[in-house]
Amino acid sequence: MTPPTAAQRGVLLLSCPDAPGIVHAVSELLMQEKCTIVQSQQFGSSTSGIFFMRVEFAHVDGSSLDFDALRQQIEPLAGRFDMTWQLADAAQRLRTVIMVSKFAHCLNDLLFRNSIGELNLDIVAVVSNHPDLGRIADSYGVPFRHIPLTKDTKPQAEAALLDLVRDEDIDLVILARYMQILSDTLCQQLAGRAINIHHSMLPSFKGAKPYHQAHARGVKFIGATAHYVTADLDEGPIIEQELIRVDHSLSPDQLAARGREAETRALARAVRWHSESRVAVIGNRTVVFP
Repeated sequence: MTPPTAAQRGVLLLSCPDAPGIVHAVSELLMQEKCTIVQSQQFGSSTSGIFFMRVEFAHVDGSSLDFDALRQQIEPLAGRFDMTWQLADAAQRLRTVIMVSKFAHCLNDLLFRNSIGELNLDIVAVVSNHPDLGRIADSYGVPFRHIPLTKDTKPQAEAALLDLVRDEDIDLVILARYMQILSDTLCQQLAGRAINIHHSMLPSFKGAKPYHQAHARGVKFIGATAHYVTADLDEGPIIEQELIRVDHSLSPDQLAARGREAETRALARAVRWHSESRVAVIGNRTVVFP
């Protein structure tokens, strides 16, 4: 039965060892709570033996959901199947900090998408180690915070960021071309709630001017990878990737322009899927229900 269009929706995302009866048990619980399933996606991994499921649901009559009561009902089920799970209000906006340095394309793209309702974010602040992009944040009415960072002041700068995350009850940190390496301690503090974007090409070029390196090697594809932040630098669980074909006619600057396109697309999709509880992490991999 289809609930009213304006009905409040909940999202249950779970993973557990694959076993008979999981889908039936979840469906039965929701039925007992007078809920109808609006959308359901599932995946059983033959390599890991783990089952993944995302269920979006609402009360049949369109009335409000009691998430505390639902969590109490889910806990025994989770214990029975050894589930890792999360329950969220589909309409809840994630309190977000965007971190940048001097490149503006990802920041501008995220702020614009959020301003037209494409992303489900409450952007609390833009944080940067440079003052350059404050004007962009200001144009969208988002507070800008300049936290200078040098080799000697890195511990103090990261402490200031963590204070902001705690004080503002931040759900998500987006590294939108933040050109600094986070410490292992900070990565651990932000585990599962920080997303990074970086260029990724075959072969992968590191260091200064990656697109000039790519041009010199005559690459045929350029791309970008959005992933969760871990202490392993750019090797965290991948959420999304974007690939664009290029050829010999493009200059290094033109390659960089194509790269900016790839970065904005991959990052926006990753952020949207994370904010909609569509991403489950298993070790170094993810299962994404787009």
